Amino acid sequence: MELNFAALTQCLDAVVFIDDKNDIVFFNAAAERLWGVSADTVLHKNVRCLVPPEMRAHHDDFIARHRTSGVNRIVGSSREMPIERCDGSRVWGQLALTAIELNDASYYAAFVRDVTEDVSRREQLRILSLVAETTGRIVLVTDSHARIVYVNHAFTEMFGYALPDVAGTLPFDRLSKDHEHRELSEGLVERLTTTTGFTEEVLLHDSSGKGVWVSATFNRVQDDATGELRNIVAVLADITQTKQIEELQRDVLAAIVSDEPLADVADLICTKVEAIAPGVLCSLISVTDDGQLQPLAGRSLPPSFTAAVTGLTIGPKVGACGTAAFLGEPVLVEDIATSPLWDDFRWLPLPPELLACWSIPVKLRCGKVAGTFAFYFTDRRTPSPWHQQIVNACAGLSALAMERQDSKRHIDRLATMDTLTGLPNRSELLRVMGKEILRAEALQLPLTFLFLDLDHFKDVNDTLGHSTGDQLLVEMARRLKAQLRTGDMVARIGGDEFVILIHNCRGDEASRIASRLLEYLAAPFNVEALTLAMSVSIGIALYPDHGVDAETLLKHADTAMYEAKREGRGKFRFFTEDLNQRVQSRLVLSVALRKAIQSHALKQYYQPQVRIDTGTLHGVEALTRWHDPVHGDVPAPRFIALAEEYGLISGIDQWGVETACAQMAKWRAEGRPVPHISVNLSPVSFRSDAIVDVIVEELRRHQLTPSDLRVEITERVMMDQHPNSLATARAIEALGVRLAMDDFGTGYSSLSALARLPIAELKIDRSFMLSLERDQHAQALATAVIRIGQSLGMTVVAEGVETDKQMRLLQELDCDAAQGYLFARALAPADFEGWLEGRLARGCGPGAATGVEPASLT
Repeated sequence: MELNFAALTQCLDAVVFIDDKNDIVFFNAAAERLWGVSADTVLHKNVRCLVPPEMRAHHDDFIARHRTSGVNRIVGSSREMPIERCDGSRVWGQLALTAIELNDASYYAAFVRDVTEDVSRREQLRILSLVAETTGRIVLVTDSHARIVYVNHAFTEMFGYALPDVAGTLPFDRLSKDHEHRELSEGLVERLTTTTGFTEEVLLHDSSGKGVWVSATFNRVQDDATGELRNIVAVLADITQTKQIEELQRDVLAAIVSDEPLADVADLICTKVEAIAPGVLCSLISVTDDGQLQPLAGRSLPPSFTAAVTGLTIGPKVGACGTAAFLGEPVLVEDIATSPLWDDFRWLPLPPELLACWSIPVKLRCGKVAGTFAFYFTDRRTPSPWHQQIVNACAGLSALAMERQDSKRHIDRLATMDTLTGLPNRSELLRVMGKEILRAEALQLPLTFLFLDLDHFKDVNDTLGHSTGDQLLVEMARRLKAQLRTGDMVARIGGDEFVILIHNCRGDEASRIASRLLEYLAAPFNVEALTLAMSVSIGIALYPDHGVDAETLLKHADTAMYEAKREGRGKFRFFTEDLNQRVQSRLVLSVALRKAIQSHALKQYYQPQVRIDTGTLHGVEALTRWHDPVHGDVPAPRFIALAEEYGLISGIDQWGVETACAQMAKWRAEGRPVPHISVNLSPVSFRSDAIVDVIVEELRRHQLTPSDLRVEITERVMMDQHPNSLATARAIEALGVRLAMDDFGTGYSSLSALARLPIAELKIDRSFMLSLERDQHAQALATAVIRIGQSLGMTVVAEGVETDKQMRLLQELDCDAAQGYLFARALAPADFEGWLEGRLARGCGPGAATGVEPASLT
């Protein structure tokens, strides 16, 4: 027999010949590729060099046995063997080994086909099958028509169906009720033609009807050659517990958002937990600020046990819950009967079947322990991972519910309480007043309402700062609370305003209480190392005499308080109907005044001041006039006082300076010989340096010198205790603007205060002129004022001069200047200019000054 080695050389399979000594005598090209070696390196070597190391020990015996067996075909085509290549890698070959007799010699021919890919694929399938059968995940495989061809062991364990039960059906036919997922099953093929995979969460049911939530991920398996769908592989994960937690969280959050009471939310949590954790009894307990236990929920526990726990103080050995709250850490008691934590509480009526307890502290975001969440078990055990998962969710929900309740309580407190003083606020006062009025009506009892306002409190804020003002208010609140009778109430209704409600109190007793409060509150306040002497003004309204509803009584007490302020502060006044009418009248007039200021309806008139010795013009005084379409001509004293009361005076003073400077600039431009113009400023304007800035700006704008302007003030500036008043007066004088003291002699100013102020001019009040001609006392007083002024280097101007005799007396007293009807009334700008031109035309000597009839000047 002869072999065609040329043909074997070109064979696609590896071909190896060995002789009777097992040496390699033929090694074709395919063998070279399979083993990764050239023929030269293996020819005439023992075939053992081609055998993997682990097989070499038995290889020679194997060949020897078969040489003597007489069987030509030793190994069939199904034998697979590993092949170790020269680079160390391994491949797989399918081996056929045949004995050949050639030229009286025995040879063996090995034909080896490379089956590495087939072996690898089968190994992958084996591993995948192993994974599918041993994994906890449910695996389901369908054919190209979405009919089940395979389910793993986990599927059978979960749903109770084996492959024969579901083979050939759609995935969810047996796992859903009323074909609820039929559309999903029938649409699988269509959906997987447009995507490689998708995931759905579905509720399935096992063979007993129990619901099982799964997350099902579907993936397509396609033919490598055609790309057509061959199989669908579905992997199902049991998410029942996750869904139960989500449902619990959703329902509890909905209850919290709906502002359900905390006890109802707690009961919902415990009920839900017991439904998803069989064998567990649940409780939720809150901890008060003073460390006492207050059960919120635990309906499965005996009411007697819940009642016995209520009010227990937390501590290091107070059962599971009291200890957990005290330590701020979870506490596990595996055996309640032997736990030392329960030694002092064996008397608690805990059911005997409850053997173990696990309590977890419920902590707020700030770290404070607000309560405990506890599991009671019917066997001696530790919590499972599922229990831990439930607790993790419920502890956070419980904390959220408790925080929301605390926030709601805080909001409720803020809605009814003044945050600075801790007193009830206006809304709470009105609520309580309404309730107490109904009670007083039913019992025919009187009520008294005191409305208190701190005098000059704005000055404290402006000069010492709001921090000092706040401390003063806190101390005022403390003092008022200290004076309360049992059952009475004090509230802060805004700013520096307080209201006291007094039960069963009539007018005479209200007077005594108000007098005592005035005295008590007048004691100096020590605030930030300062000693402040304060006073209050009190208005009193009585029920039912002054009103039968809260708003009316509060308004009338407020009205009476403002009357007390108008009469000098530090007083109390009862409400009267006449007072109410006057207040309403002032309010209506104040609205009209505000409108007049905004619409520039105020006018400025000018009254001349004449030198007594020469008859020349000394200056003019700018006087504000207001004519209202409804109220007519309103006297200046009336609307100026009103402006001060309602906070409008600063606007009037600023307008007065602006208008006077503009008029003076006009006269200067027209060459009219007006020495200066005087404007009156309220003491209120001196409490701020803003008026100084106004004066500076108007002088600059109209290119006037400081001597062109004179500022008239009253004795009230000297008496004002505001620390800015004197500083503002000095700042004005420092500009070169001279100050004149108006209405001197009518107030309570001291000579020392007069010396301290930078006054350049004294104006004798017109009240001295009324009796100057016939009253020696008046003449003596006028003389004294003139001498005081002149001794201090001041110019003295007499106001209200109406007769020649008054003029001659002033001349004898060496008074410097005079103004009054003897010369002219206050005139509109054009009328004053006409008056001045007439004076200049007649000459300005003394005779001209005294021979003018007042009537001709109107």
